[in-house]
Amino acid sequence: MKEQIHVIDKRKVSNKELKQILLENKNIKFVSLMGVDLGGNATDEKIPVSLLLDDVDDFLKSAIQTDGSSVELHNIATLNNAKVDLMPDQDCKWYIDYNLENIDPETGLAVGTLKIPALLIHDNKRVGSRGILRKAQSNFKKSLIGIFEEYPKIINSIGVDSVNDIEDIVLTSATELEFWVNTPEDKADLEQLSVSQSLKEQYWKRTHGIIRTCLEQSLEKLEKMGICPEMAHKEVGGIASSITRDGKTKHAMEQLEISWKFDNPIQAADNEMAVREVVEDIFTINGLEVTFKAKPIQGVAGSGGHTHFGVSLVLKDGTFKNLFAPKDMTKDYLSEAGYGALMGLLHNYEVINPITTNSIDGFERLVPGFEAPVCIVTSLGHTYETPSRNRSVLVGLIRDAKKPKSLRFELRSPNPLSNTYLVMAACYQAMLDGIKFAAKSGLDTKALEKELSKDIGEEGLYLEKDRRYRDENNVFEYYNDEERNERFGMPPATVYENMLNLEKYKEKLECLKDGNVFTDSIIESFKYGSLDKWKKELRHRIIHDDIEVLRGYVKLHNKENMDALDEVNWNKISDIKFNIMKDTLTRKSLFTRINEAIDAKDYEKVSSLQLELSKYMKEIRQLYSDYKKNIY
Repeated sequence: MKEQIHVIDKRKVSNKELKQILLENKNIKFVSLMGVDLGGNATDEKIPVSLLLDDVDDFLKSAIQTDGSSVELHNIATLNNAKVDLMPDQDCKWYIDYNLENIDPETGLAVGTLKIPALLIHDNKRVGSRGILRKAQSNFKKSLIGIFEEYPKIINSIGVDSVNDIEDIVLTSATELEFWVNTPEDKADLEQLSVSQSLKEQYWKRTHGIIRTCLEQSLEKLEKMGICPEMAHKEVGGIASSITRDGKTKHAMEQLEISWKFDNPIQAADNEMAVREVVEDIFTINGLEVTFKAKPIQGVAGSGGHTHFGVSLVLKDGTFKNLFAPKDMTKDYLSEAGYGALMGLLHNYEVINPITTNSIDGFERLVPGFEAPVCIVTSLGHTYETPSRNRSVLVGLIRDAKKPKSLRFELRSPNPLSNTYLVMAACYQAMLDGIKFAAKSGLDTKALEKELSKDIGEEGLYLEKDRRYRDENNVFEYYNDEERNERFGMPPATVYENMLNLEKYKEKLECLKDGNVFTDSIIESFKYGSLDKWKKELRHRIIHDDIEVLRGYVKLHNKENMDALDEVNWNKISDIKFNIMKDTLTRKSLFTRINEAIDAKDYEKVSSLQLELSKYMKEIRQLYSDYKKNIY
């Protein structure tokens, strides 16, 4: 059987060659332009490949029109100006998406769709996530050259004599994908999951049965697509699968992770979307359910999408220099530019955070105790020679004293459904702001390390006085809630609180707007869309799901098998149920008060009531679990 083609690198393939490839692979029957809106949603339409073959040049140069109502561009694509164009991006890889359930009778192969990444254009402006990241990349490189020319010390310190020695600046990024998989209709046993997690019974253990098969098939497919998977393994969450006598998986509920090689930021974001689709397709066709939600199961580990950032200088003599690595890895943690970039991420994180986490699900993951970052803090290590990994911090420094080229930053707050294009764009903008400070300050690496390591109450040249930004301790175990908030700042707890930071920290917002990367209209559109999803999800999903949970909490004891303790416990449960969901003539339930606050657009009150609801639901889950254990 003929080997299927899985990827076309348009940077290396002419339009003539593209046409020949499609003519030779007749099972590729459709084309889809994939534009990513501000909400992280990707378009997927089916266009017969014959339309592309009629005139490849014209198809790739002419934008496909769509209605603004089909994409999330609030207050940009308005009712009276809704035309949005999808312009093919020819400077990246294009993947072929095969429908494994639709076999072409002529070739005997799965029907394929050529997915072409596209820029969203409105009023001749790039308004989609892809276009914003492209502008951020361009602004970062151009601005760095200007910094090197004005402040040559920033590159002299890493062994580069002159900006004229630089051939190119290479940005490298990558993400990791964590996800949960289970057999359909299986319900989570929270106690089993919690115990298994605390004992680390699943972490990096051997996979079995259909889970193993799906994981291996996913890696094989990713290799064919040129995404270069590096590792796949079990994560900390999950319980052991049940296997029947004939080797079939009867019951599965496991957390898995896949990682792959670095690439330029645009391609890295494209790769993440492709990996999600491959994983979902392969696991689903094998009868398993996959979720990329940040916190699909309360009380156990959520799923992260850790995002890595690096910058290298390609010199004209063919050598590479890691911009963030010091000249001597045994005498410094970072270069001057590296310290600046790291401080830029931390100093400006209040305006990055709304982009990173803008969903209720995302905030459910960001709680102490589950290896998810809560505090704006970093860790460098205990000594220059010995790298350490502090998994409790927001930004990790990945370094190996023997491998300076691999030094990079890891942002641990994104989840699998964060808009990676916007997260990367915001982070590179923030890093640029910090590098500018480091260059202008004239400080050497030791002085910059001192600035980053300043204690709370100490004046900083760039960092805020009443905050601490570096800590080598486990910040969840070493400090209590009050101490963490005092040292690292009070973290937002809801989508509303997070979006308020875009108003509260307007001076920090300027770093995102540098080079016209994030415009006022883009920021306002993103904020509006995030708040709109927040209130709709709260009203139509969270409340609906909580009602189903509460209705499932029924009285289990009777006169024959009860003790007074059972009655006391049930009364506590009943009281909470009553307060949350039961209206009376004299009082309104918590559900009703949330809905009324949404109708009144009193979002501050909605936010407060959401936290109250979350507290009650956590309490009643534990109460009912304890109550059931005492029933025989």
